[in-house]
Amino acid sequence: MKIIISPAKKMVINQDDFEIQGMPVYLKQAQQLLAALRQLTYDEAKHLWRTSDKLTQPTYNQLQQTDLTKQLTPAILSFSGIQYQYLAADLLTESALTYLQDNLRILSGFYGILKPFDGIVPYRLEMGAGLSVSGARNLYGFWGNRLYQALGVNNEPIINLASKEYAKAITPYLKPQDQLIDIIFAHEVDGKLKTRATLAKMARGEMVRFMAENQVQTITALKGFNSPNYQYSPSHSTNTKIVFIKGND
Repeated sequence: MKIIISPAKKMVINQDDFEIQGMPVYLKQAQQLLAALRQLTYDEAKHLWRTSDKLTQPTYNQLQQTDLTKQLTPAILSFSGIQYQYLAADLLTESALTYLQDNLRILSGFYGILKPFDGIVPYRLEMGAGLSVSGARNLYGFWGNRLYQALGVNNEPIINLASKEYAKAITPYLKPQDQLIDIIFAHEVDGKLKTRATLAKMARGEMVRFMAENQVQTITALKGFNSPNYQYSPSHSTNTKIVFIKGND
């Protein structure tokens, strides 16, 4: 199966724990985006990133020095947001890491799509950012169907643990025979399902770790995810959606 997840805004450089195993498949396109970003004025970059001056200034300065071939960190360690903290790749066994390299794909506004051990550098560019490049109005147009093509789906389910912003780079290109399974972590409030972002990010990381540790290859095994916060809900789930409900606090 293929698992898709979102990146994280928070990134680090870590060249100590693991070696990179390759380069991003769309490195050439990332170079194009880097060139486009460098053409932005400070105010244009601040507007694109929607950041404060405190955050914009160092990010803008870093942008001018960025080299996509040096000081590379495996993507799975470079992203350090909540989801990745709970995934805890640095604590996984070799077989679990191999599973991630084979099955997990990180969607990225800047790199397009990444294997866990592709070498990357810190960047700031969300998929939903309104950056016009090469005649495309935004990044969805720039990337087109390339992210879907790079997934290399071969009669296997796609497990969607990505946010809507990133999943939208894949879903328009799905073929009739493709099986996309949305994973929902929710609370039931007045009969309606509500998602709490922080807890959902934690659970997504935990689920990826669960899948890697247990070498999950079937939907049935996926439903056995053992979370301290969420329980599988058959009544809320469908053939295309697996729902986990937050238990009573």
